[in-house]
Amino acid sequence: MILFWHRRDLRIEDNAGLYKALQSGEPVQPIFIFDKTILQELPRTDQRVRFLYQTLQQLKEDYRSLGSDLFVHYGTPSEFFSTIDQRFQGVTAVYTNRDYEPYARKRDQEVHHLLTQQQIEFIGAKDHVIFEKNEVLKDDGTPYKVFTPYSRKWKEKLQTDFIQPYPTFEHTNSLVQLTSPFELLSMSDMGFENVELHHFPSKDVPKNIIQTYHETRDIPSLKGTTRVSLHLRFGTISIRQLTQSAAINEKYLNELIWRDFYQMILYHFPHTVDRAFKPEYDRVEWVNNPEHFESWCQGRTGYPIVDAGMRELNATGFMHNRVRMIVASFLTKHLLIDWRWGEAYFAEKLLDFELGSNVGGWQWAASCGVDAQPYFRIFNPTSQQEKFDPQYTYIKTWVPEFGTSAYPAPIVEHKQAREKAIATFKLAIQQK
Repeated sequence: MILFWHRRDLRIEDNAGLYKALQSGEPVQPIFIFDKTILQELPRTDQRVRFLYQTLQQLKEDYRSLGSDLFVHYGTPSEFFSTIDQRFQGVTAVYTNRDYEPYARKRDQEVHHLLTQQQIEFIGAKDHVIFEKNEVLKDDGTPYKVFTPYSRKWKEKLQTDFIQPYPTFEHTNSLVQLTSPFELLSMSDMGFENVELHHFPSKDVPKNIIQTYHETRDIPSLKGTTRVSLHLRFGTISIRQLTQSAAINEKYLNELIWRDFYQMILYHFPHTVDRAFKPEYDRVEWVNNPEHFESWCQGRTGYPIVDAGMRELNATGFMHNRVRMIVASFLTKHLLIDWRWGEAYFAEKLLDFELGSNVGGWQWAASCGVDAQPYFRIFNPTSQQEKFDPQYTYIKTWVPEFGTSAYPAPIVEHKQAREKAIATFKLAIQQK
């Protein structure tokens, strides 16, 4: 018997690792592990856990329609695989799709060691990205640190077979057939509240949104982006399918390439999770005013485009990408608050949180990451609002008291904050 371990690939269709497992010639039992190590760090009402649980319910139904079922375990991967013979007899291999985050790599090394001791193969596949870790490198074999040449090489290497779907459903007769279904633990059994779900975006992307993406992507009041990042994060949609769809708009394709780029950076430079890619920026003397940070978190800074974004995030778990850049720039430059504070807040709130993109985006805003904006480039929140929300449509949706005496005055003055930020950053990077 072979086990296929679902992780960030919660679908049957076009699943690289599952396809390879099904082609192995042995019966395949799909499994999923609710990892206690991750879950114990999350709020008891975390919407991502609820989305994950709902998705697993659907995945179980999909497998049951094929005469099989998904086995779901609650615990740690190490505990599960060290006692694998207590649950499944005669396992010869475990297949899975690779994950590139530091915790995942450490976890997989431990699992590999445990399985090797039991003479069980541990076989990975590429599914989460188009090009992984060492597939797009400079001519000298080192990783790119600038996006534009990386994207150029990425596009040169792209061939049709890289984005062809894996015909998984042609081989589902290899799935283990079950006479009785596996039970699924309840949310409360795992210590989580069965909270009502937000309205999650569909994973079906209208063609017209991709066609006009370059024109609408920066307007937060419009439905001008695909909003499939949540589905990409949990793998309910295939990156190959999405890349095929992106062929009609290069600007949209570039956004998918940025995702590959940040995954590659995270793999080669794992220290960037909590340290600046450019080490001199770790010398920045952050002010870290807790009252200012709380005002930013609550969306009460007195800058309406910033406040609208933070309130959208707090209410829905989503924030428009243009606004993400604005609020991150405001926190790190206007308030001189450590980018790690903002990154951690986004990590807690964003439904589509992916470590590579989140760290990459925050280090970009704080000027300390790969291919980041220069430290002296500081978004003017008022100018950004005038350009991207001139009629206050987005702002009025999330800040209804804007324009009344109930709306707070700005907590910092733009020109003074800008000058202080530039001086602070300049001093840090000029130190020997």
